[in-house]
Amino acid sequence: MTQKTNISSNTTIYRPNQRHELGFFESWSVMTGNIIKSRELIWQLFKRDFLASYKKSFLGITWIFLTPLAGIISWVFLQKTGLLNPGDVSVPYPVYVLIGSTMWGLYMNFFKAANSTLSAGQALIMQVNYSHEALLFKQTAEQLANFTIGLVLNIIILCLFQVKIYWSIIFFPFVILPLFFMGAAIGLISSMISIVAIDLSKAITMGMGILMWATPIVYSPQVESDFVQLINKWNPLTYLVCSARDIILFGRLYDPGGFFICTALSFLLFLLSWRLFFVSEPKIIERMI
Repeated sequence: MTQKTNISSNTTIYRPNQRHELGFFESWSVMTGNIIKSRELIWQLFKRDFLASYKKSFLGITWIFLTPLAGIISWVFLQKTGLLNPGDVSVPYPVYVLIGSTMWGLYMNFFKAANSTLSAGQALIMQVNYSHEALLFKQTAEQLANFTIGLVLNIIILCLFQVKIYWSIIFFPFVILPLFFMGAAIGLISSMISIVAIDLSKAITMGMGILMWATPIVYSPQVESDFVQLINKWNPLTYLVCSARDIILFGRLYDPGGFFICTALSFLLFLLSWRLFFVSEPKIIERMI
């Protein structure tokens, strides 16, 4: 008498280099599906980590407001002493620095969220089988929550300085989307590199800090230096970060043509880095053991 074995439709079969067999579009479809299936996990991890980050602090969530204010004071001090000549910025300098540095901080937070995707969830990765793409979006959700709270402070300061708020601010969520694509793309690459070559990862992180000076955040794009203007012109973050700033301060994009070109490039870079992360993840996790 032969025995019939029933195989459940939920059975998952693993093969070596299985992810390499998926094409570009198929892999992106699988990853998107993984994120949708993991939405409850993302929400629970977000609540746990976001609340825990302020639980042991006397000032708690107040640090979100104090950190940018401390940065503003330092830049305004340099400007008042004459050590910093930002040029004509068309609005009160404290407002210009506040909004510009906030947008740069948002980009850097997207980068850091992606860069810490594997390291932040290392213990969970070793113990639980789940879609690790969820960690990227959990980390990103934390940064967006902090940014949203800080943005309230920015709007209040704009009102105090009597800076006009334009109706085009409603497009702001779409304008910052390319910042996520660019920051997440570079961060995912750095996250993978950090597992096998931590020196290169540190060099990328250091380069991100230097890149701020190549972006007109604390100075006007119309500076007198031709060399600085040339660097600004070929720096994609000039168009992305400054457009996020200008849509609030001036109701327009910094350079519409450059912005849309850099948006397309950042989206393409994100798709490529996300697939590289998806394909390389099993080998990378082996190196983490």
